[in-house]
Amino acid sequence: MQIYCSQQHINNGSHRFCTHCGEALPLSVGQVIDNRYEIARILGQGGFGRSYLAIDRQKSRKTCVLKEFAPNIVKPQELEKAKELFEREANVLKKIQHPQIPRFHASFQAKIGTKDFFFLVQDYIEGDNYDQLFTQRQSQGKSFSEEEVINLLHNILPILTYIHSLDIVHRDISPDNLILRQSDNLPVLIDFGGVKQLPADQGFWRTQLAVNATLLGKKGYAPEEQLLQGKVYKSSDFYSLAVTALVLITGKEPNLLYDSYNGVWFWGKEIKVSPKLEAVFKKMLAYKPSDRYQKAEQVIKDLPLPSLSSTPQTMQTPTNNPHPYITKLKTEVVAPGIKRARTLHSGVHNKTTLFVQKIPMPIWLRPFTVSFIMTTGMLLTGAGVFALGNFAVKGITSITVPQIEVPQIPSINNSGNGNNGKRSIQQISSRLQKLEISANFFNNTVNEVFYTQKPELNKRQLTEKPADAALREQWNYVADQLLNNIEKANLSETARKKIGSYSQQDSQRWEQLAKAGRLGKYKSFQDLRADTYQTFEPLFPGQERGKLNQKTFLQIWYAIASDKVENK
Repeated sequence: MQIYCSQQHINNGSHRFCTHCGEALPLSVGQVIDNRYEIARILGQGGFGRSYLAIDRQKSRKTCVLKEFAPNIVKPQELEKAKELFEREANVLKKIQHPQIPRFHASFQAKIGTKDFFFLVQDYIEGDNYDQLFTQRQSQGKSFSEEEVINLLHNILPILTYIHSLDIVHRDISPDNLILRQSDNLPVLIDFGGVKQLPADQGFWRTQLAVNATLLGKKGYAPEEQLLQGKVYKSSDFYSLAVTALVLITGKEPNLLYDSYNGVWFWGKEIKVSPKLEAVFKKMLAYKPSDRYQKAEQVIKDLPLPSLSSTPQTMQTPTNNPHPYITKLKTEVVAPGIKRARTLHSGVHNKTTLFVQKIPMPIWLRPFTVSFIMTTGMLLTGAGVFALGNFAVKGITSITVPQIEVPQIPSINNSGNGNNGKRSIQQISSRLQKLEISANFFNNTVNEVFYTQKPELNKRQLTEKPADAALREQWNYVADQLLNNIEKANLSETARKKIGSYSQQDSQRWEQLAKAGRLGKYKSFQDLRADTYQTFEPLFPGQERGKLNQKTFLQIWYAIASDKVENK
């Protein structure tokens, strides 16, 4: 019998790994694992292995989900580390016991052929996820009503109360990670699992790294502190839940509801909800984590009361797709400049992206970071999914793991810093990390310069196409030159860290100090202003006095002034 890997390479049925690419091949239907779990069919696959619907021979042939981790490891010490991480993950999963979260049953290691494989066993949930439910509504010219979404929030928030009490943050709430359970019509939160995930060739899960930040979340659903900095708070879940609710109500992708460049939600335009619900959403979606709700109970208190006439039981499940289907979320390497055109409810809707990068990348570079797409959000019609995925757990010790090799983007000639070498995004990122400057500020400033130089682009996103190669190279050059000039400013660490947060209040404070005679050599604020421009203008020629953008170059001006005040 011939079998195929995800790359469609032909292999002999007796092989466990693809002889062409080394990928672990699927287990055979009818094969029994650990003398207990009989493989019924494959549910999905990704970089770490596969998921199977299995029959538990020791529990009256009850169905369950068997999640396979297939680390492609040879060295005994590496295998031991894999086992250690796997067991740590399983111990965390055992903590979660909630009626609206699929139950964890077991974890074990099994030898198949000459290789060791790790498995997790969890509940198999019958039902349809909210992405599928919405697709059906849309096909009928309908959408979720505000009352239905309010009821959904009232049913989901107690789950967050529970997991947050365990210091667990889900980090990946979205329509396809919420299942309307067939048995009781209650929403079930799925997609739990490892603390951090390794790349495809190692197949087990990783804790937070000491050097490389492993960032998880769906673009548009995850807040910026999560995608850019890897920082996760309990309020991050409230943000994702609010985006999910808005998507269900409006039927539009997050990027059509939010202007990421200016940080503005389209309230009253694309988003039309009642004033009370809008106020709740605005607080859940606050840019700063500290400005959001801190507890699920607070959200519940402010939410409109649930409507008895719009309970989840009234929501129809799809009947025109009797056979389960799986969306294969395969591992991808995304080149710089990618902007994928896709509709919200396509077959590959809302892939969870694993961003592996050395520092928070600029917002503009989000689509360009190397991403590994995992199978932790499998879409099943009439079949359900199992719960395995991504959350953050406090107090887990960082470990040393093999370095991840990341493809380099087209590099540019860097003559601005005297190195006469090649400057890649990774190198730019490394410099940005050392300077400890806000990625949001950096992105906005580079974009301002780049799109001023290229007005014909009308601020469109660059693509990975060869036609945009020169433009991507120019963007890199602008970024590199900006870093060169910031470095030449010799700013203090304190001043650099505050870039992006300076405001008119700072200049007002300095003006008051000058009036009080407490600004050292500067007799007036105008003296400080003139001295600051003497430093600023040679570094950033062409920036007109009095016309600096508050979000970009004026931030650098403030940083220079701040150092002058401190060294007065």
